[in-house]
Amino acid sequence: MTTESEPEFPPGSFERVDDGDDAAFYAPPRLVTHIDDAAIAALRDHYGRVLKPNGVVLDLMSSWVSHLPEEPELSEVIGHGMNAQELEANPRLTRWFVQDLNRETALPLEDASCDAALCCVSVQYLQKPVEVFAEVRRVLRPGSPFIVTYSNRCFPTKAVAIWRSLDLRGHATLIHLYLTRAGFSGIEVEVLANGMGGDPLVAVTGLA
Repeated sequence: MTTESEPEFPPGSFERVDDGDDAAFYAPPRLVTHIDDAAIAALRDHYGRVLKPNGVVLDLMSSWVSHLPEEPELSEVIGHGMNAQELEANPRLTRWFVQDLNRETALPLEDASCDAALCCVSVQYLQKPVEVFAEVRRVLRPGSPFIVTYSNRCFPTKAVAIWRSLDLRGHATLIHLYLTRAGFSGIEVEVLANGMGGDPLVAVTGLA
């Protein structure tokens, strides 16, 4: 239920400049990185501190690279994305599935089956973010983290309007709101790379 501290999203918040078929947009594989080397290193270090050994990790909105460290060793990494070739090229994924979350938010995973979930520099494309986040919470074991990271890069025609209207600080507040609405608690914001001389990177983490 929305409270005074959690206002309704403005009309048109989740509209996009390009509202065409996402499957067609993401059909060509993009085997590139979307943040620079320094930001990737900072993200890898962050994952290394937060993820638990032998855990099952959901890599949401993934591609051909997951930025996961060698340690801790994980028992399973389940990848999700929009391009089968990219996911197939990702050596860290144990298994993967293709799904357009803007059309179908329900994840094909069992309740409380994952120990952590990741969403790296892709949250800006979700048109039903609270519903998707609620599904992530469903598949996480109680107390497990959902780590949402973002930078200042995106495909602007596919990013939702409310994301394009905000700055880096506003993006943290927006993700915090998504997590709160979806039932996450213990939400923390951490700047992983300050953007001085490179890409900024911020992590917003909630606990299921």
